[in-house]
Amino acid sequence: MSRPSLPPPELRPYLEELVRRTSAVCGDRLVSVLAVGSLALGDYRHGRSDVDVTVVVDPTLPRADLSTLARTLAHPELPCPAAGLELVVYGADFAARPSGDAGYLLDLNTGPSLPERAAYDPVEGPAFWYVIDRSVAHQAGLPLYGAPARDVIAAPDRPMVLAALRASVREHADGEGHLADNRVLNGCRATVHCRTGHWFAKRRAGEIVAASEPAFAPLVTRALESFERPRAEAAVLPADEVRAFLAWVAARVEEAASAAGV
Repeated sequence: MSRPSLPPPELRPYLEELVRRTSAVCGDRLVSVLAVGSLALGDYRHGRSDVDVTVVVDPTLPRADLSTLARTLAHPELPCPAAGLELVVYGADFAARPSGDAGYLLDLNTGPSLPERAAYDPVEGPAFWYVIDRSVAHQAGLPLYGAPARDVIAAPDRPMVLAALRASVREHADGEGHLADNRVLNGCRATVHCRTGHWFAKRRAGEIVAASEPAFAPLVTRALESFERPRAEAAVLPADEVRAFLAWVAARVEEAASAAGV
């Protein structure tokens, strides 16, 4: 699946306003605004996907400005047309070097389907999501403003990414707070990345695993079908089958990690 050069039409006014508001707060400290996640990988599903955005600033923003940015971008102050907005702000010095840390200045979750969260301390929670997101951003980040992704976001080293995938699969195996279809397709994406070192959209990764692993093809196919629906209409997948699949994914990640000396 090819990556689009522009965001989908239904998101463009929202993203343009997000960039305008971010620029108004950051001023000449704003280096880049990048669409990442499903937008960058060409797999955004309206009504299902979040809007994932990475902001890079130089020099760093003071806490007061970060709080202002969080308020001005929060739903419904800026109504989010997607399931939610996940926006992360990094300082340019941190973003420019490979790291296995979270490292953010601001982590904002907001929107109609997301619990509100504005975090300013990167040691508050696990780092793995941020490592994966920066790896995706380096590969495929879609510039909305400023410098290209590869100029400002360093790719985490492979051992860092594999350690992050190990933690990601562990969290999805626990299941709390994640739809079953998303857990399965994230597992597919992790598996394909371990094999190729490349990030694929979740649906494409699901198709690859379904074609190569007949034992799991029925489950993955059901996950793909469910992923086409809005979040509120996601299918209930057999819990024992999901656990078995994610255990298999965990083994594949461990094999790749062992080969990389992680």
